[in-house]
Amino acid sequence: MVCAHESLARMEAVVNLYQEMMKYADPRVQGYPLMGSPLLMTSILLTYVYFVLSLGPRIMANRKPFQLRGFMIVYNFSLVALSLYIVYEFLMSGWLSTYTWRCDPVDYSNSPEALRMVRVAWLFLFSKFIELMDTVIFILRKKDGQVTFLHVFHHSVLPWSWWWGVKIAPGGMGSFHAMINSSVHVVMYLYYGLSALGPVAQPYLWWKKHMTAIQLVRGLAHNCPNLLVWILPLSNPPYL
Repeated sequence: MVCAHESLARMEAVVNLYQEMMKYADPRVQGYPLMGSPLLMTSILLTYVYFVLSLGPRIMANRKPFQLRGFMIVYNFSLVALSLYIVYEFLMSGWLSTYTWRCDPVDYSNSPEALRMVRVAWLFLFSKFIELMDTVIFILRKKDGQVTFLHVFHHSVLPWSWWWGVKIAPGGMGSFHAMINSSVHVVMYLYYGLSALGPVAQPYLWWKKHMTAIQLVRGLAHNCPNLLVWILPLSNPPYL
């Protein structure tokens, strides 16, 4: 009975925390795909983890690796284009207009610029779900050495935390690391796309030696501005 009571108390605490967080939800993102509640995006991420850690390796255990060259070329160059567009939209919706490049708050108004920031913040989040395909490609090509703990953590836990950022504070200083992340991804996916072209592109990959530094920049972009950066503007949301 004691254990049951403690479990019930924990569940009530989780529900209360969720309800408290959702009080701060930005109503402007309510109609966007995946943003109604965290259930769908959490289910997608849990499915991803299950596929990466269990289902995928079992499916490929007795199969030859897929080549996927054509798909990888289209996939990587498509992400280059998407990342470029996201960077452009972040710049035009604040960082090259009204933002000061310091600790800028979220604009919770319905001005065209504020709504544009909301759209690109959501698009950035959505791109993280597209990028789950990175790991699927590794699994199907049996590149198991590239499926590290940090890789899986980066592709699963961070999108989950970003969802809350976009749900509560789509814009402001929190969008800066998203813009930097997308800038780094332009370079990364360009490199991966050129690599997928094969020997014909090798003369243009002289900058491979700089990829480690680029990866470090991405790591800083993800880990330094944490969820608190998104939640700082919550002290007085204007729509409450």
